[in-house]
Amino acid sequence: MTEKTTDFIKGGGFLIEDVELDRVFTPEDFTDEHKMIAKTTEEYVANEVLPVVENLEHHEFEHSVRLLKSAGELGLLGADVPEEYEGLGLDKVSSALIAEKMSVAGGFSITHGAHVGIGSLPIVLFGNEDQKKKYLPKLASGELIAAYALTEPGSGSDALGAKTTAKLNDAGTHYILNGEKQWITNAGFADVFVVYAKIDGDKFSAFIVERAFNGVSVGPEEKKMGIKSSSTRTLVLEDAEVPVENLLGEIGRGHVIAFNILNIGRYKLGVGTIGGSKRALELAIQYTNQRQQFKTKLSDFNLTKEKLSTMASQLYASESLNYRTVGLFEDRLSQLSLEEQKQGKVIAGAIAEYAIECSIAKVFGSETLDYIADEAVQLHGGYGFMAEYEVERIYRDSRINRIFEGTNEINRLIVPGTFMKKALKGELPLLQVAQNLQQELLMLMPEDIGTEPLAQEKYLVKNAKKIAVLAAGLAAQRFGEKLDQEQEVLVNIANIANQLFALESAVLRTEKAIARDGVEKAHQKLLYTQIFCQEAFAEIEKEAKDTILASADGDAARMTLSALRKLTRNNPYNLITKKREASVKLIEAEKYIV
Repeated sequence: MTEKTTDFIKGGGFLIEDVELDRVFTPEDFTDEHKMIAKTTEEYVANEVLPVVENLEHHEFEHSVRLLKSAGELGLLGADVPEEYEGLGLDKVSSALIAEKMSVAGGFSITHGAHVGIGSLPIVLFGNEDQKKKYLPKLASGELIAAYALTEPGSGSDALGAKTTAKLNDAGTHYILNGEKQWITNAGFADVFVVYAKIDGDKFSAFIVERAFNGVSVGPEEKKMGIKSSSTRTLVLEDAEVPVENLLGEIGRGHVIAFNILNIGRYKLGVGTIGGSKRALELAIQYTNQRQQFKTKLSDFNLTKEKLSTMASQLYASESLNYRTVGLFEDRLSQLSLEEQKQGKVIAGAIAEYAIECSIAKVFGSETLDYIADEAVQLHGGYGFMAEYEVERIYRDSRINRIFEGTNEINRLIVPGTFMKKALKGELPLLQVAQNLQQELLMLMPEDIGTEPLAQEKYLVKNAKKIAVLAAGLAAQRFGEKLDQEQEVLVNIANIANQLFALESAVLRTEKAIARDGVEKAHQKLLYTQIFCQEAFAEIEKEAKDTILASADGDAARMTLSALRKLTRNNPYNLITKKREASVKLIEAEKYIV
């Protein structure tokens, strides 16, 4: 029997534990191979995709099919497909870099992401040997195009409320599927759909459904706000005949596939927002360097400098936490034995380990992109509202990221809910830490903060963890089993966790850079970290205060607020000066630079 490896960082552990620097993956850790696959993707997008984006925006999807096949020839569809099934079998970092670099391709990045991610990965991770041999080589080459069909008109966030049914025919050879799947990416031209349906009306299961099967059809193209260069249609199943051998995974275990594929989709989406954010910031800097008002370049105005630096520092935090999450997956999945890699339950457990980090990556990344896209439009003034300017499309395209792969509201609720489940299972000693913290707070005395680089930021991280445990523990104590009904409080706790993970990720990345290159070479990173941490910590303080006031009354509230004031004492910087300084290199480089 294979012995399971346990030498991995526990999901959600960042809330209560410190992590060693060498266990944290950062963009500065990219290998030459990583940089090569990133460059290949960049060149593919620049030379092949961007020249036909306007055609794609007008739904000329014959280009999508052609582009996916050419991507397959370059290996850009097979990163996650094992070599034994004619893929490249690359590491998770390479796969993430492809997603990031592809993201500047507008809606086509959604076409590509749906194919290589949620469309193909269910077969990669949960397919049996025959299914993998039949489908994966053609998915990796682009001969077949994949789609993922989970959402229905009556079940979006409530995926298990699906109405699509599957019934075994009398001959026992086929499942007969009936129902509709809504807003299916790639539906206009996909050959293979991963479809979820309830066998006999109650056993939620997954199926591999081919477009050519009897009873399978699609509706017209949806008229969307953004990502117009991706195909989105309804998948119609009318007595669709699906061979029994196309059941994916086990009967009644479709939720295991669905939710874990969504976890992967979430962190992949987070990584994708990095590329979009970098492009929007680049366009904003270039425009403000060219545009003059009152005989002065826009980039020379201090308010412009403030905007650019805030955008860049937020992006730095998002990039740091997203690649840290990718590193966690790479570390965990690479430790699985060949035997374990063929066991769906083991894979599902490894993916589910980082459900919290996946949700945070999705929420933080998508909201960072939305913020940067919005500011980029603002810095363009009236021109940003015009369709001939790229930022207009980026602004429209960015909005969907807060909705699909689970809305940001749903993902926020997942974070505290998963923390509580891990605590009750004994996977994270949250309850013990919370009890110890109560005693510590009674004796808490002001602490001197050092003056060396990152001393303040490390202090903020340490206290932010205490604040997170304090707020979550107080809410759990007050509401008990009814905490799941206090959604406003849960969202406050999630916001604290989001900011904490981002804050710590930025600090660890910068600390690692200083240790390797010295303070002077890491100065821009240090500026971003100082700016982001101070602003993020202020958000943590606000969310904690709201949570305390909702979870305690009278003397208990006053005592807890007093403890919060002790934990939030720090030596704030003059951020106006920091942001002006950080803007200098951005404006010189005319792009995001670290």
